[in-house]
Amino acid sequence: MKISVVIPTFERADILKLTLESLIHQTLKRDEYEVIVVDDGSNDDGTTKDIVEEFQKKNSNFKYIWQENQKQGAARNNGIKHTEGEIVLFIGDDIIPAQTDFLEQHLRLHEAHPEETYGVLGFTDWHPDLKQNGQISDFMKWLTNGSCVLGRYGGHQFAYEKLKKGPGGIRPGETNGAKQKETIQANYNFFYTSNISLKRSLLLKEQFDKDFGEYGWEDIELGYRLEKKYNFKLLYNPQAIGWHHHVITEESLAPRMRKIAESAYIIDKKYPELKKIPSKKKILAFKLLSNSISLQLLKFMSKMDRKWLNYFYYALSKKFYLEGLKRT
Repeated sequence: MKISVVIPTFERADILKLTLESLIHQTLKRDEYEVIVVDDGSNDDGTTKDIVEEFQKKNSNFKYIWQENQKQGAARNNGIKHTEGEIVLFIGDDIIPAQTDFLEQHLRLHEAHPEETYGVLGFTDWHPDLKQNGQISDFMKWLTNGSCVLGRYGGHQFAYEKLKKGPGGIRPGETNGAKQKETIQANYNFFYTSNISLKRSLLLKEQFDKDFGEYGWEDIELGYRLEKKYNFKLLYNPQAIGWHHHVITEESLAPRMRKIAESAYIIDKKYPELKKIPSKKKILAFKLLSNSISLQLLKFMSKMDRKWLNYFYYALSKKFYLEGLKRT
């Protein structure tokens, strides 16, 4: 078997159904790939299980695994144990492959670089339906742009814009059939488990760290560990496109940033050389940026010019991040 798709899920049956539907229509033969759904303790009266079992009736290459709620890292580890493919592809339950050759796009670079220490990063963008329905807010745009503040800072979800195209390359999201002439390599900071594939043999040696029970850093930590121990190389294929079908609201920012801060202490203890805990000087700067007066000023300025919203969200994220640091 060529590739195994591992999808951790938790009580998002409706979106999961769309994701599974897209995986039926891949250009690979059914015996060349498998889809493994790891249900991380959903308490939805069996809805998630029922949906996967409906797909299993017509697709023998679909598997369903249930586990007690242990968060996404543990769910991925559980899925790895049940894989048979030479390549393991991780996607989210709300990531819908944009094209029928999605799996082949991942395999293309793996076949060009069969070494165990090579992985492939795909491109993730908001689903076209969300764009068409006007559901992509300024907040969501900020989340997926890591360079919208002073050209260096921004949201914490994705930062694909930092992966500059090489000579003769194509821009992320282009699907015009053009071939990328130069492969872009990304570092561990781009270890996005929404759309990433690795050799199964490597994942059997190194898996997600169970110390990261909450959101944040469990993926980046694995990427860094692989780089450090194996000189792991992550190749970027912007033609392996996954549509993110998930409306994210501003209310999610506070718990996310607090959890990221808590996880920062864990990674700092393991890898102090990364300096993920901000210095006293940087903490002071964050405090000045995110105090109530600064936030009110940025909010006021954003009403006159929407570009200041990026600065407002960045400052607000630092406010919640500092709160998480205090709680730990």
